[in-house]
Amino acid sequence: MTIRVLVVDDQALVRTGFRMILETQPDIEVVGEASDGQAALELAARLTPDVVLMDIRMPGMDGIAATRALTGPGRAATRVIILTTYDLDEYVFEALEVGASGFLLKDVRPEDLVQGVRVVAAGDALLAPAVTGRLIAVFAGRSRLRPTAPDPRLEPLTRREREVLELMATGLSNTEIAAAAYVSENTVKTHVARIFDKLQLRDRAQAVIAAYEAGLVTPGSAGPPVAPAESPSSARRQFDQA
Repeated sequence: MTIRVLVVDDQALVRTGFRMILETQPDIEVVGEASDGQAALELAARLTPDVVLMDIRMPGMDGIAATRALTGPGRAATRVIILTTYDLDEYVFEALEVGASGFLLKDVRPEDLVQGVRVVAAGDALLAPAVTGRLIAVFAGRSRLRPTAPDPRLEPLTRREREVLELMATGLSNTEIAAAAYVSENTVKTHVARIFDKLQLRDRAQAVIAAYEAGLVTPGSAGPPVAPAESPSSARRQFDQA
């Protein structure tokens, strides 16, 4: 299956460079380019890309507004990767909040650009553990995100699903969660899918945000202790049954 990509940046040189890199791959097709957010929305409606590489700072409609419009309720399953010059850009975090699936630096290595597009197209989020930690740290300074009571949005989750969400929000991959909980990776994937469905989340980026907003994780959180004193087989049975 070919991954259809739309490149959005106000610099023609950046767009051309990304196109040249991506079109060397047999499974990726650059279906269009746009120089601002409004043009991106118009092209996305016509071309239905799987992934949009979106610059943040552009004239007219910026990348934040365009991302919000592309990922809003009722929209097609287009995923957005934010392009930025600085990995601590405050606008990156705002973009993740409105629906972006991750971000890449504009000086990203060609192989990492290609891998990032594939990861996001597959439905995962482009967030390394270090990035997740910074994301939570930024949220820590926002008083509006510090709940004073249990968040009712987590009520649909089972205890095990909350544990998986917490581990996921501290930056662990499915493989690492499986190792921590003594379960198979398929079991973790099932829990993750249920969490996304119950909380109406698109991907891990939104899961990190939801977990922090609900008070499930805090800066420096190491995740819940999952079956530390039990044998792998015993822990696996209990986790699978939850």
